[in-house]
Amino acid sequence: MSSLEVSDVTVTFGGHRALDGAGLTAHPGTITGLIGPNGAGKSTLFDVICGLRRPVTGTVMLDGKDVTRIGPARRAGHGMARTFQRLELFGRLSVAENLMVAAELGPERKHAASMVGQILARLNLTDYADVPADSLPTGTGRLVEVGRALAARPRYLLLDEPAAGLDAEETRRFAGLLRSLATRENVAILLVEHDMSLVMGSCDLVYVLDLGKMVTSGPPEVIRRDERVLAAYLGGSAQGGAA
Repeated sequence: MSSLEVSDVTVTFGGHRALDGAGLTAHPGTITGLIGPNGAGKSTLFDVICGLRRPVTGTVMLDGKDVTRIGPARRAGHGMARTFQRLELFGRLSVAENLMVAAELGPERKHAASMVGQILARLNLTDYADVPADSLPTGTGRLVEVGRALAARPRYLLLDEPAAGLDAEETRRFAGLLRSLATRENVAILLVEHDMSLVMGSCDLVYVLDLGKMVTSGPPEVIRRDERVLAAYLGGSAQGGAA
């Protein structure tokens, strides 16, 4: 069965153990959430999954293949794309050009121009097509980064706080986009996000990470009732608090 399987991942920075035996699984057609307080190791785990950091121990399996020791470019060739907690756009390029860079490197490069137009429309970015990326407000820049990831036609999409800077209406539309990608296009989405209403309303399964270790996992309705999660991450309410 196609899936992303991460198991027993340990990462150390000097004497600090950033990840300690962490693991998770994400399947095509589903949205998987990863939450935890700041410094829990969420972005570090993303770096391991996409190949930017090699773990001391552990494995990353993609569709049954061990990709732990191969780099980001080869993992992208296997259908993996990600966004970053800090915006990583090509600032001097326009919005359309940012998307075109990814589209021309992807599996459908012959149709890059039409694909970029479709993505711009899908993300309500058509009016920004010719705007330089470094002049965009943060929320719009987040959508451009998501669009660039989509231009690579990923089967596994890692999103690191993609809703940061979005207003309520943009977040609502973004939640619909995630569900469409998962159910209609069979993409496996792994989501790190501070907006708990988005996580709990969109995810099929949620993992909780703290101090580099997985505390628990389960569907949102179970995570909502877990006292450890409510106290440590949700501030007593599934509608607020930091991830």
